[in-house]
Amino acid sequence: MKKGWKLAFLGLLALNGIIVLLLAIGLFSPIQDETLPKVDAQEEAVEFQVKSNKEDLNKVIKMFVEKEKAKSFVDYNVYLRDQVELYGDVAVFSERIDYKLTFEPEALKNGNVVLRQKGIKVGKINLPVSYVLKAARDAYQFPDWVKIMPNDEMIYLSLDKMELKSNLKVRADRIDLKKDDIRFTLQLPVDQD
Repeated sequence: MKKGWKLAFLGLLALNGIIVLLLAIGLFSPIQDETLPKVDAQEEAVEFQVKSNKEDLNKVIKMFVEKEKAKSFVDYNVYLRDQVELYGDVAVFSERIDYKLTFEPEALKNGNVVLRQKGIKVGKINLPVSYVLKAARDAYQFPDWVKIMPNDEMIYLSLDKMELKSNLKVRADRIDLKKDDIRFTLQLPVDQD
């Protein structure tokens, strides 16, 4: 009887050691970043200038997020306030841990957007930003035009790759959330037959 108990204890101890080892390997393995996508050459298009605000853009973002969340097993939300805020939770063993990431948006000259990570809260624990972004990238099903770049602590939004109806393309011209000044150019391709 004593020998069986000792074997069961050693087996449980070995299992715990393997779990800790796998977690350590996952946490300390290098993070592979993707390269920034190249911007495709623009075809001839008619352009429309659009000025928006956080309230209206939050409605559009909610529509996109709800569509993407339907394909995923996790729950997350994105809001525009004075910064871009990403809320969600992640399963750790049998518990759900809340997190909040904040980003400063920047409209690039090529019309795409970079979200530079500014703050992070994961439960009551401070974790390295790169690990949290890597976990988000690996856990969530983001659209192809959203690139999570943990090593650079940013998210790259390739608006030129975003698929919209009527082949409409979007270029970000200005994003100033503090002044609620958000400007885009909508490009509608015209056929030259």
